[in-house]
Amino acid sequence: MRVFFDTNVLISAYTAHGLSADLLELKRVLGQRFRVPTSEVASVARELREHTIVSRPDTILELKIRDDDDAWVLASAVLGHADALVTGDTDLLDVAEPAPLPILSPRDCWRWLRS
Repeated sequence: MRVFFDTNVLISAYTAHGLSADLLELKRVLGQRFRVPTSEVASVARELREHTIVSRPDTILELKIRDDDDAWVLASAVLGHADALVTGDTDLLDVAEPAPLPILSPRDCWRWLRS
């Protein structure tokens, strides 16, 4: 599963203790909160280490987004073949319905990953 984190979600994860941090502290959360077997947690950690860096796409999607910078974020997530884009940005969350992939708040992502 590929999850594309908006920069603000990553910043929140490293500067605040809360849901965004929990999403990144997946190893601890999987093992302690959900009691996922150690071998599976190790597998998830290996996958996270093999992260993908997506270059800026050549074009944006034909989707009306208020902030042009956010259009590039969505296009990057699509180019990176993400299964979901996680953001707290309302300009992106407002276009979740017509978007070609799920656009989720950190809380909604947390619920999605748990189900």
